[in-house]
Amino acid sequence: MTDSRDEPLVLGIETSCDETGVGIVRGTTLLADAIASSVDTHARFGGVVPEIASRAHLEAMVPTIERALKEAGVAASDLDGIAVTAGPGLAGALLVGVSAAKAYAYALGKPLYGVNHLASHICVDQLEHGPLPEPTMALLVSGGHSSLLLAPDITSDVRPLGSTIDDAAGEAFDKVARVLNLGFPGGPVIDKYAKQGDPGAIAFPRGLTGPRDAPYDFSFSGLKTSVARWIEAKRNAGEDVPVADVSASFQEAVTDVLTRKAIRACTDEGVDHLMIGGGVAANSRLRAMAEERCAAAGITLRVPRPKLCTDNGAMVAALGAEMVARGRAASSWDLPADSSLPVTEPHVPAADGHEGHSHTHDHVHELSRKNLYSS
Repeated sequence: MTDSRDEPLVLGIETSCDETGVGIVRGTTLLADAIASSVDTHARFGGVVPEIASRAHLEAMVPTIERALKEAGVAASDLDGIAVTAGPGLAGALLVGVSAAKAYAYALGKPLYGVNHLASHICVDQLEHGPLPEPTMALLVSGGHSSLLLAPDITSDVRPLGSTIDDAAGEAFDKVARVLNLGFPGGPVIDKYAKQGDPGAIAFPRGLTGPRDAPYDFSFSGLKTSVARWIEAKRNAGEDVPVADVSASFQEAVTDVLTRKAIRACTDEGVDHLMIGGGVAANSRLRAMAEERCAAAGITLRVPRPKLCTDNGAMVAALGAEMVARGRAASSWDLPADSSLPVTEPHVPAADGHEGHSHTHDHVHELSRKNLYSS
């Protein structure tokens, strides 16, 4: 490896929810993005079942890592580090990923980097559009998060400006889809029906947009309830529910609030660009509205391609590579899986700030430092 910041070769493991993601990047270049999803298993329950997700990660972990190494055309011994999502997320699912990362890092004699799921969603854009501007304004929208974040340094300084106070945007999509009997997950199917409907057909409310409301916080619970009551009234009256119009009007309400608040945050903070990430960033209407409003406000928009917006290992590897490039301290062997890891902690270094692998290996067996993959 040279001194260039674009050179670190890092494998990233993501298991915060229902997808086992393993990515490999060299600097800001994506070499492999392997995913094993258990979403179909959860669909019959109408949402993610944590225990099922954890078991699926256990089954998929080794095959997915091997597939990523093969896709990237590199040997495990070539890696400069192993990165893993330490939180936030489902505790059991996170534990599978963290345990696997520790095992591989120790067996290979490589540094371990426990990173933040939300910060990873921001950093993944480097794989699409090159190094992030500093500071970066990010709107993250997914099934569990709706957040506005200002990141002067993605590896050490991420500041929350606003977040959801109830249902996240993706969660609202899932619940409305359930009421419409469209299945799970709700985001893609509502986006599909919305393209056939009229976004102005129904005047659904825009939460937390009044003059006295928190300018950067989000609330979609009231919107979800309003949609459910509107549908219930139609059904009670014996009328057909116009699924396309409901989908389009609901989607318009969500994307209106998201983009309005994001543009305001950029303007207030004097940031001339906006990055949008998370699963809901794959929504076609959100992308289109963000483009329109950013162009009108003179703001440059950065949105990764849809596959990089959903949970994936590439985003974890991207942040891990940035940690290596900037010389950030590795994590220690007692790295925890923290389901509520705050976004203000982009990564979890060793307690004393030194390289984690100079520490005594408390609960890890004293194995050979040699590459266990070599002959």
